[in-house]
Formats: sequence, C-alpha cells, structure tokens
Amino acid sequence: MQTDVGQTDARGFDVAATEAVLKGDAAERDLLRFLTCGSVDDGKSTLIGRVLYDSRLIFEDQLKTLERDSKARGNAGGALDLSLLVDGLQAEREQGITIDVAYRYFTTDRRKFIVADTPGHEQYTRNMATGASNSDLAVLLVDARKGLLVQTRRHATICRLMGIRHVVVAVNKMDLVGYARETFEAIRDAFQAFAQQIGLGAVTCIPVSALMGDNVVNRGEGTPWYDGPALLPYLEEVDVVTETVAAPFRFPVQWVNRPNQDFRGYCGTIAAGTVKPGDRIVAHPSGRTSTVARIVDFSGDRDQARAGEAVTVTLADEVDIARGDVLSHETDRPEVADQFAAHVIWMDDEPLLPERSYLLKTGHATVPAQVTEIKYRLDVNTQSQLAAKRLDLNEVAFCNLSLSRAVPFDAYAANQTTGGFILIDRATNRTVGCGMITFALRRASNIHWQKLEVDKTARALQKRQTPCVLWFTGLSGAGKSTVANLVEKRLHAMGHHAYILDGDNVRHGLNRDLGFTAEDRVENIRRVAEVSRLFVDAGLIVLVSFISPFRAERRLARERLEDGEFLEVFVDAPLEVCEQRDPKGLYRKARAGEIKNFTGIDSVYEPPEAADLRLHTDQAAPDVLAEQVIQALRARGMLRD
Repeated sequence: MQTDVGQTDARGFDVAATEAVLKGDAAERDLLRFLTCGSVDDGKSTLIGRVLYDSRLIFEDQLKTLERDSKARGNAGGALDLSLLVDGLQAEREQGITIDVAYRYFTTDRRKFIVADTPGHEQYTRNMATGASNSDLAVLLVDARKGLLVQTRRHATICRLMGIRHVVVAVNKMDLVGYARETFEAIRDAFQAFAQQIGLGAVTCIPVSALMGDNVVNRGEGTPWYDGPALLPYLEEVDVVTETVAAPFRFPVQWVNRPNQDFRGYCGTIAAGTVKPGDRIVAHPSGRTSTVARIVDFSGDRDQARAGEAVTVTLADEVDIARGDVLSHETDRPEVADQFAAHVIWMDDEPLLPERSYLLKTGHATVPAQVTEIKYRLDVNTQSQLAAKRLDLNEVAFCNLSLSRAVPFDAYAANQTTGGFILIDRATNRTVGCGMITFALRRASNIHWQKLEVDKTARALQKRQTPCVLWFTGLSGAGKSTVANLVEKRLHAMGHHAYILDGDNVRHGLNRDLGFTAEDRVENIRRVAEVSRLFVDAGLIVLVSFISPFRAERRLARERLEDGEFLEVFVDAPLEVCEQRDPKGLYRKARAGEIKNFTGIDSVYEPPEAADLRLHTDQAAPDVLAEQVIQALRARGMLRD
C-alpha cells in the first residue's frame, strides 16, 4: 500500500497517511463484506489482527492497549497477541475464543472492507450463519496441522447455502509444519474435492501464517513455491460488485414517504440491478404497473441508481404500494407464491416443529408461516440426506413452507435479499432460524375454493346459533371431557347443534398414526383445528377437549377462525389434584416411567396467558362450571332462544 511520507509512530508507521486512508474520501472505492470462519483455534482473529497491523491501520493508542492486554492475558508468550484486536468480549479474552460475531471496518487505498470475525465452536454456528448472511466472500481458515475438520465442512456448507460465491481457503499455521508444500497441497486438493461435492463456487487456496505474517499482506519468504497472491491483495482485487449490478432490478420498499399531498415516494435500498427515470416497473405482489418518474436521494434527483444504493423512487401513477412490496422491471419479474421449498438453518435452543406457526420476514414483509414438512436433514460432514421430524440447534434441513399470503421472491441463488428470510418466534420475538428459498411449490396452483350456494351464515340461521369453537384445554384429569359433555347435553336439550371432538376419540381414527412427541402433538392439534374450522363452517358449536399443551398450537387453532369464533376455556386444576383423580391411571404409569412425554410429568404444559374463560374444577362442581360456559355463550350472543 503506497502512502505519503509524514509523521511516524513508534513502529515507523506513517500516522498522517494511515489517518488519510481510514478517514479520507473513499467514496469512489467499492465495498467488500467478508467473513472469517473455520474450526476452533484456526487463527481467525489473529489473521484479521495481522491484516490490520501489517497494513498500518492501527493507531498509536490502539497499539498501546494491545501491548498491555497481550502481556496481561495474551496467548503469544508476551509478544503482541493480534487476536485481541478483534475479540472484544471479556469472556472471549479470558478464554481465548471468539463467541459473538465481531465486525471491523477498514480501508486501503484500493477498497473499503467490512470483516466479520465469526466463532469456530459448534455451539455458536448460528453466529457464524449471521455473519455469512451479509457477506460477499468468505475466508475459511484451516489449521495446517489438522486439515479439514467437521466444523470446516459445516462452515463451508453454510457458506454455499448462504450464496457466498467466493471462498478463500487460508491454510494457516504453515510455520508450524515447516511451510511444507505437500501439506498445503493435500489440504487444497481435499477441500476442492469437497467444494465440488457441495457445489461451492470459486475457491482460492492460500498458504498463510497469521502469526508470522506470511502471505497475509505481503508475500512470505517461507513459501517460495507458492506463486499466487497474498490474502489482502487478493481481497482488494476480487470482483463481487458486477454480479449484483448485472442482476434483474429488485427494490424492496422499506417506507412510503408522504411528507405532503404533492409527494409520494417509495424508499429503500436497491437489492439488485439498476433503475432510471422512464423505466416501466411492476409492484409485487399486486402486479400493478407504472413508470418511474423520479429517483431521489439526499443530494437531489438522479439519472440512475444501482444495487446497494438507498434511494426514493416516485411513480407516474397512483399505485397502492406498501412496506414489504417489491418493485421490478416489467420484463423481468420475481416469483409470487405462498408456498415454497427452502433450506433452513435452525438457530434456537427450542426445536423447530413442523406445523408450528412462526413469523417469516423476507425483505421488509412479515407474514405468519409454517414449516409444513421437513424433507430431509443435511449431514454437513457427509452431505447425506437424513430423515427428520424436528430440527435442533445448528441443524440444517430442506423444508416446505406455507405462508398466510403470497409474497414476491427470487431463488436465493439468484438474489440473496429477495431469496432469504428469517423465522421469528411469535411469543418471544426471538429470531429462531434463517432460510434460503430454492423454488416455489406449484402443487396447489390448480386448486381453488369452490363457491357453495349455502354458506356458513345460512347454516347458522337455520340452527338459531352463532357457530364457534369452545377449546377446552388443561392437564389430564382436570375435567375437560366431563365439563364438555355436560355443556353438550345442555345445548342439545336447548335445541342447539353441537359436537364434541375429544382427544381420545380422535386418536382412534383421524389421528391414530400420531404419538405423543412434541412433533406429533403439534400435528395432532393442527388436524383438529382444521376439522374444527370445517365444523364451524357447517354452523355447529364445536367443543374441543384436548390437553393441547402448547400455546403456539392453541394460537394456531384460533387463527384458523374469524374473530369471535374461538373461545379458549382453561380447565384449571392443580397437578396434585389431577394426580389424585387419575381416572385412567396414566399419572401412575408416567411416574413409573412406563409412559414417556406425559404432560405435566416429563412434558411441559403451557397454561393460557389470557383465557376467555377459566374453570377451577377443584373449587366448583362440574354442573356449575357447565352453566358458566352456557352463560358465557349467551353473553357473547352465540345462542338464540
């Protein structure tokens, strides 16, 4: 890196030139986002520290802090421990490991960089996936002494799934193997074979010593047999910008700007391609077309905008466009669908369960979604496709997903912004997974709702009632079936039409193929919720008596119905009371270990947080509680005399 001569620091580095590089006008330099990844102790943090140190991008005060920390807690025998430049958490410094993703920003005279230093431990794989999701290139470190490890393959697989097209394999610690050419070439050949197996894009292999500085910023004397570039010069030259600019135009709308009656603009960052005034565009998912009138940013009107730029677009026509919509050119449109297949990386301690409802966020659109089927779980070491009914932390699977409404998207391989998504837990708002869309599912494209002459309203009027679902939930032995039976008898005596869906009865037929694992419980409730919806459409009052231990599935059942049609009835009794009753002897068997996954014993029950009706069966007789249910129906106008 060429600099002007000026004031130098204690190392002889030119301070003025360094500040000019870091703070100067870098507007014309393009940006490369890359991550470092690999297995534990491969030297990721040290490598980044070496890049910054040898590039003279560390200020004097940072150097003094580094010297002090290296003596106090470094792992370099009192010498400068360059990994401390990146590992900022106290726990990271104490243990000598990377836990969270650490971002560093630096600029050379050729390019701007954002580097994500990601953890190597398997338990932090989700952090690595987070760093990969925003990266154009990956530097995958391999310890020359150990070769390819399981975590190396896992990170390479995630890089491929995340659509990273450029991978640098930095075979590190070459100084510890005597800079042996055969060691480097054996690792290079093994990785290239694995990369070909998983379909990884361009791979460049570089022998380096982050500790000694060989082939990091400058060519190393220890590898005269290597004739390729050092790492930093390669990063300065690799082209990752042309691909996104040349892709079809995609503009996810982040905000509709309406400062006054004379201006309506659509704000966001261009995900791919270019756009200029006069272009014909389409808004998705509505399919409405218009023409770009103006492109505006903080400096005023522009003749053109391209991928990566944040702008405001105005249109010649009044088109209904909202946050989450996507603009494209009229001749090159994204797909729009409510079902698709995708790879999912699970990032939460609680497992992914098919049919459980999550929020899916893609671009700026957020919609309820479910994983309807796990097609297979991927063994990242062997690339084998394994059967699975759930996904645990850090596992990768190929899944089918169903959304509550159609959204615009591209295959992730074509566009990472419009083809990627995250899954959010609806109760805690935690990000629990991320995904990469592969293709739309067409299986339901030729199926439409059949219009029926007799509708739900007509059926309900004939029966002099408002159809609804009374969802009785509670522990086994709480009294759900007892109260539900009494309610149905009273409704029948009053001339109303009701039907009980009892948990045990349904498992003799419709759900006889399901067990009592968490996965099967979710599917059990999904099926019953669908049947309940059909019965409500038939004009019936449906009494559902199921333990239904998970709030997420009870919420799913509620969302299948219209507002006011679902009443959650919490049949509440303490566990000790339920065990004393134990009408079927199930608690005794569960305590003895004869029954697994029994709610209240070795499987959790999540009580309702805001039930529509709460019945304390340890404090009142069943007939009194049944009358409370009837009065609740009357109060809500469900029954007509």
